[in-house]
Amino acid sequence: MPRLLAVFTSAALGVVSVLQAAPPVATPPAAWQSLFNGRDLEGWDGDKRLWSVRDGVIHGETTAEAKADGNTFLIRQGLVLEDFELKLSFRCNATNNSGIQYRSRHVTDPAEKPRNAWVVRGYQHEVRNQLKLPDVAGFIYDEGGKRGRLCAVGERAEWVEGKKQVTGQLIDAAAFEKLFKLDDWNEVRIVAAGRRIRHFMNGTLILDFTDGEDVALRKGVLALQLHAGAPMWAEFKDIAVRSHVGD
Repeated sequence: MPRLLAVFTSAALGVVSVLQAAPPVATPPAAWQSLFNGRDLEGWDGDKRLWSVRDGVIHGETTAEAKADGNTFLIRQGLVLEDFELKLSFRCNATNNSGIQYRSRHVTDPAEKPRNAWVVRGYQHEVRNQLKLPDVAGFIYDEGGKRGRLCAVGERAEWVEGKKQVTGQLIDAAAFEKLFKLDDWNEVRIVAAGRRIRHFMNGTLILDFTDGEDVALRKGVLALQLHAGAPMWAEFKDIAVRSHVGD
């Protein structure tokens, strides 16, 4: 082989080798989409007696005079959550509890007998102002369903053959008590990818749940809860979502 051709061939092979060895280009994360403008409830629908904007945050409140007829929700309009990351901050009082619904269903069929016009059923991130496990903010509840508490704070778990199987521990009672900010704002991040759901509180992973293939909810609405019963208030701010990219 002539020397010039040999050098060219060797160089070309080297370029091919480098190209083959190059790592794949990572998919950039999707941009965050803000869901609350800080001024009014544009884009949200709920009982106007109970929901408002105060001092730049979403404020939901029930009183002895303005009661919730069953659990009621502030529903984000025009948004269907599939694989996603959601972040927001909340605070509430301790007289009752609230929640963050995701991949849920707005119940509008009269045959299902919804108590009000804003009934939602599906996955709920519990919202509470308490420190003692297990009755704290962050567990997954099957709102309007039959499975109750699907996964507790601190658990890594899977739904297998009709029941939960705990496979690991993420945080204990003492650690959660230090992590949670009583009577103050707490930051939530929810990551849902396929059947796997993770809840983060103030930057710490507190729950990792994989639902069953035949029962997992794949997509649905986002909503904020006011619970029936004792008068209560709950507030939410810094609400944003993006499509989930990654594990």
